[in-house]
Amino acid sequence: MNSNKDLREEIEDEEEDESLYEHHKFIAEVGQKPLRVDKYLMNFIENATRNKIQKAAKSGNIYVNGETVKQNYKVKGGDTVQVMFEHPPYEYLLVPEDIPLDIVFEDDTLLVVNKPAGMVVHPGHGNYSGTLINALVHHFDNLPNNSSDRPGLVHRIDKDTSGLLVIAKTEEAMAHLSKQFFDKTSEREYVAIVWGNMEEDEGTIEGNIGRNPKNRLQNIVYIGDDADNGKPAVTHFKVIERLGYVTLVSCKLETGRTHQIRVHMKHIGHTLFNDERYGGDRILKGTTFTKYKQFVDNCFKILPRQALHAKTLGFEHPVSGEWMSFNSDIPEDMVNCIEKWRGYAKNQLEEL
Repeated sequence: MNSNKDLREEIEDEEEDESLYEHHKFIAEVGQKPLRVDKYLMNFIENATRNKIQKAAKSGNIYVNGETVKQNYKVKGGDTVQVMFEHPPYEYLLVPEDIPLDIVFEDDTLLVVNKPAGMVVHPGHGNYSGTLINALVHHFDNLPNNSSDRPGLVHRIDKDTSGLLVIAKTEEAMAHLSKQFFDKTSEREYVAIVWGNMEEDEGTIEGNIGRNPKNRLQNIVYIGDDADNGKPAVTHFKVIERLGYVTLVSCKLETGRTHQIRVHMKHIGHTLFNDERYGGDRILKGTTFTKYKQFVDNCFKILPRQALHAKTLGFEHPVSGEWMSFNSDIPEDMVNCIEKWRGYAKNQLEEL
């Protein structure tokens, strides 16, 4: 079997097709201040480097309003910026890879997998191998494509979030399960560690979620007159345990927006613990003592990712109609972090 690299080289060396493929497209906000196109793209393309972007510009692969530009072109409000290459995006090269899967349940129509933290769900920019889909297409033949042409995927979770996913094995299962997620009849519960002591024991967060215009790699909550810039999102939360300067919470999703729990929790002032993208990898609550800083740094090392786990998953079986519910253990890195905070909170109480 050809390697992933061989397949990429085959595509890149193919000279018969002179058409260009769009890899990225951005439309600059109306209020965008003039900014060099290489710096502009650095703000929007995940895992990109300045060197790679400048190389693409020198090779004539960056277009603004349909015309090639150099790296010093100043992007202005309303500009359409595209990165174009002669080969299709690598995410469309679904190379089967013999990666072990933690299968919780499987029958002829679907399977439920427990994804480890660190595994990307589907290939994308900077992650073209080692993904869940690479594993799925190795272990299973003829998986149905979803609306984004990704085989088997009914829903997804972030790279550094662990937990349960249902995979469709037939077209019927894909349609039936996708409708359940769309109609909000499926059940998904996550467990998270968040910064701060939450005032309420339980509650609901409602706020439209959309791209952050200042940082395309983040999403934010849009409220008031700007609400239409985002899509409706609802998260129900319940405190499991208070651990001093952090809280262990259960979150149930009514909708499934990108980064929903991470964005909603940050919006109410309780950013996920060690969530680098949303600023949770800094000390947001606590003391200024050096000993405390060392304690938190140790917790970051124990749990080197956002503290989020997709713990339970429920849905109606697409053929039998039976309600199915699955539960997964909180992974060791989160358990160890919780135990550290539990011990710290206990010591704090004893000192009072």
